Amino acid sequence: MLRPLLLVLSIVIFSCPIATVAQTPVDEDDVGAWYMYFFNTGFDNSQWGLQGDVQYRNWDMGGDLEQLLLRGGVTWASSTGNAIFTLGYANITSGEFGSSDATSYESRVYQEALLKQSLGSRLKIRHRFRYEQRWVEDQDFRTRFRYALFADIPLNRTDLNQGAWYLAFYNEVFLNGERDIGNSRRVEVFDRNRTYGALGHSLTNRVKIQAGYMHQSTNSVDKGQFQLSLHHSF
Repeated sequence: MLRPLLLVLSIVIFSCPIATVAQTPVDEDDVGAWYMYFFNTGFDNSQWGLQGDVQYRNWDMGGDLEQLLLRGGVTWASSTGNAIFTLGYANITSGEFGSSDATSYESRVYQEALLKQSLGSRLKIRHRFRYEQRWVEDQDFRTRFRYALFADIPLNRTDLNQGAWYLAFYNEVFLNGERDIGNSRRVEVFDRNRTYGALGHSLTNRVKIQAGYMHQSTNSVDKGQFQLSLHHSF
């Protein structure tokens, strides 16, 4: 029953329109909030699966829309599960900071490689490489390269199974593939950097929750974001 529902969800996500980038000036002292749901599942007796996420991002703690992001993809995992490759699509609607209700749209296709490793008995590392093709409203076609390093450190046990409390960290760098974006506008090669730290808890072997703080730096804005996320494996 769950897999047909996930297939329907993926079809809905893939068929939506899209959005992006908010305008400055932005109040950098006003902490924002991102509320997120991540899921992944594998097909029976197969290395193929699905993954996706829904993110509701606010410039403040709620109400002033920064972005609504819908993303989903088809995955293929190695026999050991230590390498996962994804082909996916994202639909992004971005709002402007402040009282304006204006929105802009982006469609995005991406390819991703996620590589997992363990360092010692506790430290769990993931390397994520992502290449994005972006169709941003009122801009020329763009691409972007992303690299993220994730680390999970269990506190009360050596794994992340049910009952585990753990620390979660990541740092991600974004680099633009093109600098000319149309109408005599240019962007820098460096797009942004995100640094994150959180406390996580495994509610079950397949459901985890995290609460933490992420600092995002761009060429124009440095801003903090509270993050609350639910991670669900079917």
